[in-house]
Amino acid sequence: MSELKTLIAQELAQPVDGRVTAFAAAIAAQYGEASRAVLFYGSCLRSTELDGQMLDFYLIVSDYEAAYGKSWLVGANRRLPPNVFPAEHDGLVAKVAVLSESDFHKLNRIGASAVSVWARFAQPSRLVWQADEAAQVRAVEAIEGASITLFDMTFPMMNIDTKYNIVDLWKRGFELTYGAELRAERKDRSGSVVDSDPERYARFGPAVLAAIAARDEVEDKKLKIVASRDAVEKRWRQLRRNGKLLTLARLAKASATYAGGIDYLAWKINRHAGTDYVIKPWQRKWPILGALVMLPRLIAGGAIK
Repeated sequence: MSELKTLIAQELAQPVDGRVTAFAAAIAAQYGEASRAVLFYGSCLRSTELDGQMLDFYLIVSDYEAAYGKSWLVGANRRLPPNVFPAEHDGLVAKVAVLSESDFHKLNRIGASAVSVWARFAQPSRLVWQADEAAQVRAVEAIEGASITLFDMTFPMMNIDTKYNIVDLWKRGFELTYGAELRAERKDRSGSVVDSDPERYARFGPAVLAAIAARDEVEDKKLKIVASRDAVEKRWRQLRRNGKLLTLARLAKASATYAGGIDYLAWKINRHAGTDYVIKPWQRKWPILGALVMLPRLIAGGAIK
């Protein structure tokens, strides 16, 4: 096992609050034998605060048909992954994103059409439930691609005449990913993610570099042409466009899968941007239209970047 995979496996296995593992087991139980893994990530993992917060889980399933049967949710999850659902357990609340093992692997790679998955799993996460050892192995393999993708997409965007340390590379990478989505967080949020545990990123950085070097050596030992800055900047423009459009599309989809989704959106924006936007009754009745009215105002006001 590579050093990077070893670090990921060790990090995924770190203990969390028992209420989180119980919550994860309850989520997995809803999907029966289709459930393969449940991952816990995000601000609640970093802060360890659970009460009164919205926890973030990814449920990894064997495939969508096994998870949903013949429901229309199969096509929705396949065409616009992930599906997102609300969940409650033992006084805690969460949102649960559902991906197949195949999609989880692909969306952590550089060919993904948006940054949302690999940007999150380049950050710490915990494997809080697994079906078996094979599910754990596949989760590690999928997550390995996240940091490698972040570095591949960040190297060409660094100024060539400036000296950096490995933590600076992580910060620049997260700055770029935050700019590629409709985000309500403060401008400095990407840096604070790294600053919350700089030793972790300093430890993982050399392992990511080693994994990239090993990858390039294995590929028939042929010369790998490093993408030019212009080419990568073009790719980032595509990701920014895709990310913002996908945010709106997923919001529209969530109106059918996520009761109270527009209230959650407002809560998240108010929490991170310091605004006090209040959802009106008609916006709950017609959440897609309500969101379309809300978002341009928030973007114009700087609450969403």
